[in-house]
Amino acid sequence: MEGKVGLKKLIVIVLAVGLMINVCGFRSSSQSGVPGGGSSGLQDEAGGQPGRKESEGQMSEGMKWWQKTNVCEIYIRSFNDSDGDGIGDLNGITEKLDYLKELGIGAIWLTPCYKSPQADNGYDSADYYEIDETFGTMEDMDHLIAEAGKRGIRIVMDLVFNHTSDQNSWFLESASGKDNPKSDWYIWRDARPDGSEPTNWRNIFGGSAWTWSETRGQYYLHTFLSEQPDLNWENPEVREALYNVANFWLDKGVGGFRMDAVTYIKKPALTDGEPDGRDGRAAIHKMTANTEGILDFLHEFKDRVQRGRDIFTVGEANGVRASELSQWVGDEGVFDMVFEFSHMLIDLNNEIDWSSRRNWSLADLKRILGDSQRNTAENGWYPIFFENHDQPRCIDHYFPWVSDSENGSEESMAAKVIGTLMFTLRGTPFVYQGQELGFRNVTWDNIDDYNDISTRRHYHFLIHEGRTEEEALEAVRHFSRDSARTPMQWTAEENAGFTTGEPWLPVNDNYRTCNADSEEKDPDSVLSWYRTMAALRNSHAELTEGSYEEILNENEQIYAFVRRGKSAEAIVLTNFSREKAEFDASVLEGAELVISSAGKSGNGGVEGVLAPLEAAVYERTMNFLYVPAPDKCKRGVFLRQWVL
Repeated sequence: MEGKVGLKKLIVIVLAVGLMINVCGFRSSSQSGVPGGGSSGLQDEAGGQPGRKESEGQMSEGMKWWQKTNVCEIYIRSFNDSDGDGIGDLNGITEKLDYLKELGIGAIWLTPCYKSPQADNGYDSADYYEIDETFGTMEDMDHLIAEAGKRGIRIVMDLVFNHTSDQNSWFLESASGKDNPKSDWYIWRDARPDGSEPTNWRNIFGGSAWTWSETRGQYYLHTFLSEQPDLNWENPEVREALYNVANFWLDKGVGGFRMDAVTYIKKPALTDGEPDGRDGRAAIHKMTANTEGILDFLHEFKDRVQRGRDIFTVGEANGVRASELSQWVGDEGVFDMVFEFSHMLIDLNNEIDWSSRRNWSLADLKRILGDSQRNTAENGWYPIFFENHDQPRCIDHYFPWVSDSENGSEESMAAKVIGTLMFTLRGTPFVYQGQELGFRNVTWDNIDDYNDISTRRHYHFLIHEGRTEEEALEAVRHFSRDSARTPMQWTAEENAGFTTGEPWLPVNDNYRTCNADSEEKDPDSVLSWYRTMAALRNSHAELTEGSYEEILNENEQIYAFVRRGKSAEAIVLTNFSREKAEFDASVLEGAELVISSAGKSGNGGVEGVLAPLEAAVYERTMNFLYVPAPDKCKRGVFLRQWVL
């Protein structure tokens, strides 16, 4: 038997060498996602099989802990209330650590819990060194860090360094006059000769980006609310103070940082922009995002804060294109990962005009996600996310036609499609609280029902632009941040088990059927699917270390790709339509079904057909025989040998 196997290998080697001598046109090992090479078979001259887009990925050598784990973002005030005041808190998170551990979470990104007047729910810090009493104490934070650590979970802080609160002592001193030590810590400008603001910029939430200070006799700039004045990063004292804040939290044992609104920290020349609304103003995002020189600041941050520490950083990089990711992440980048928002803004023509919706197709989504995968393939890493505290719920976002039928089967299937992508795309999954339960948007009837100041300002902007109240309200229902901020639904009891008091924001009406307690008991629930997919990612190396290759590119219903590892590859198929979807079954040759949301078993049911909204993962095991290239040929050959 051994002699036959040896002869078989010898024949394969001879054939391979002959192929190289005569063709010398196969892909070289340096281009493969497998150390020393690797592919799914012989390749064409373009370096890939026809109809495929491929991005090769780094493998397990040198992989960091944060590349192999799953992250959960927690919006603290809406997660779990431990003291009955209607607002979530740090001790409430500690109470639910075991729930998060069962979800496969290895890091928790906390939204800001620093001392704050709460003008923007904590994204307006009055003191970076204190915990706001709304959420607890510093002792509660220390306890959370310690208890999470016992479960192998690290805490990640949200650094809001573009701006502070107008109640921060830094700003109060800066606003007191022009000759104090912190006079230049914020961005101040004189009024124009007619007394108007220095530029016509509109802040992110609507209205002027400038506010007059009577005490100082100047205007100050704010990208967001007037209560959130922008820091002056050009001042080295400001940067030093911010680095000290970050290092304070690292010394407490946190595992990294998410950097809020980081694309706005560098300001260009302060000049008027082309008006883009009836108010005669220009959106500040277009005027200031990603100004040249911003990366110099962030390289300094990396040197002063991150270098030499076993942590990760992820930047909120709205406006960064996939083609620019290599400047932001990887060996020469400034962060380990960045949230770029192309897929989140896929249905929005204008960020300030929520009524200006864009029609999109699955081809658009595949292109956007594929671009991000390919642009972080060789050097970099990607945070996989479909929800966060500023975005609508993903079922409504990507499947707006899905019904909320009484049995919830269609919305459950849609949630599982997104959950499958979360844990099978190349990168670190970032789950947002409630996503794992299949949360939906709220559809409140009156603008007064909404708490979010951004939502209210967008609504009034639309009215000013000539939209009807119903048109403006419909836009709010689709994009409001409140949909992501309704309290976590733990049980079917009053207030969804979130609090024994009056919740700060109403619970979604669907809490009696959509809650953690009910879904934990249902093996077919969205929660069970997320737990299963998290475990699958952990147990199948190709889903963390493998390369990414898109397949079935032209299919208008299916998003499919291959994650290729050293000894196995996963084939992921997701049907984004409510109709059956046919596909070329040859992509599954030699593969076995691992899991299907449609409950298939054996060979996966009907070959070459996905059920409506089905998500399925197949696995193909193999080994590779590498034949090095002769001196006169720059490329070697990988031949797959099926394990018999």
